[in-house]
Formats: sequence, structure tokens, C-alpha cells
Amino acid sequence: MTNIEWSTVRERVTALSRTPPDRVFGAYGHEWALEPPLRPAELAELEEQLGVRLPEDYRSFLLEVSRGGAGPFYGLFPLRRVDGRWGWHGDGGDLTALDTLAEPFPHTAPFNPAAGLPEPPDPEEFDTVEEFDAAEDAYWELHDRVAYDPKHTVGTLYLSHLGCAYRQMLVVSGPERGTMWADDSADDSGFSPLAGPDGERVSFARWYLDWLDRATAEAGAPAR
Repeated sequence: MTNIEWSTVRERVTALSRTPPDRVFGAYGHEWALEPPLRPAELAELEEQLGVRLPEDYRSFLLEVSRGGAGPFYGLFPLRRVDGRWGWHGDGGDLTALDTLAEPFPHTAPFNPAAGLPEPPDPEEFDTVEEFDAAEDAYWELHDRVAYDPKHTVGTLYLSHLGCAYRQMLVVSGPERGTMWADDSADDSGFSPLAGPDGERVSFARWYLDWLDRATAEAGAPAR
């Protein structure tokens, strides 16, 4: 998406702030608050620290709209400058590995790192509780080492959470740069690109503006 029109976003979000928060999912989390945008010098410092240029639509959003706040689900993780270092904060914002954002995200199709793992141990197969507990501990140590290996999410930054540890992220490096992906590893479903009705990839701008359109429709719908 090019030549994105961000100029009405803050006005539309302000209008939505008069909506009862239970009308739009996640509004209790962000309360329709948009933080100030970044100044160009701040964006330049951020990208210098990260060693990567962010996708153009997200860059323009940061400069023209906001550094975080009201957005899909429970809102956009806000950018903070703490002790001279920029980073994303919030419930999952710290999952973004700042030192690997310039490394190419290695995937171009849905993948589930936990798919090849064995089944969890069955307590009926053990003679004692202690033996089962040891086997279960070993299984979950293996599971977490495989399913949550940081190599799966290099080149991505986490932008929002949906609750229950489901999150969505923006790819900033590699062949999928500029596309939004879902991290559903919380229920062992792995990772997958967000897609439109015809299977097309979803950019940050489309992801955000589609949410804004849905929120506007939900806010204007008859109360249930």
C-alpha cells in the first residue's frame, strides 16, 4: 500500500473514544488513547539502534499518527526510550529481539515448530509419580526449547496481543518484509501470515486501517 492517508486516523480514534468500551473488543486495554508520533530525529535514532529500516507504512504511521496505543485487539505496543535505548513495551512487546531485527525472517509459509514433537508422557505408563514427573519435566523442557526458540522470530517485531498469549507481529527483514504474521504458539499452532479474502498478504497499513473500519462499524451497530 503506497500513499497511505493517515491524516484522519487520530480524528476517527477520538470519535471512537466516546463509544462504550464494551462495544469494541480490546478497547478496555488501550482506552482509545494514541501516544504522540515520533519526531524524525527519534525515528532516525531508533532505526540506527536497530540496524534496520522499518517498513514504509509503519514508518509513516510512527511519524504521522502515533508511537503506540489504540489499535487492533488490545492496542499497539508503544515505543519507549529508556536509558537511551528504544524498544517496544507492553504485554509481549518485550518479545521483540532488538538485536536480531536486521536478520532475515526465514519463513515464507505457515510453520509450526512444535508439530514434530512427541506426545506428552502418559501417566499410565509410569510406575511412580516421581518417574512421571521427571518425564513430564523433560518433555516440557524440550517443548519450550523447540517451540520458543528465538530463531523462529528473528526479523520480526511484536505489535499487539489478542489475550491468552496470542500475538501478532510485523516482519521487518527478509522476503516477507512488510507483512503481518500471527504468533499462535501459545496453543501449539505455530506461526502464519495474515491473509486477505483472496489469500493476499496483509501489510501493516491494511491491518491497522481494516481494524479502524471494523471498530467504527462495531461502534455504530445497535447495542446487543
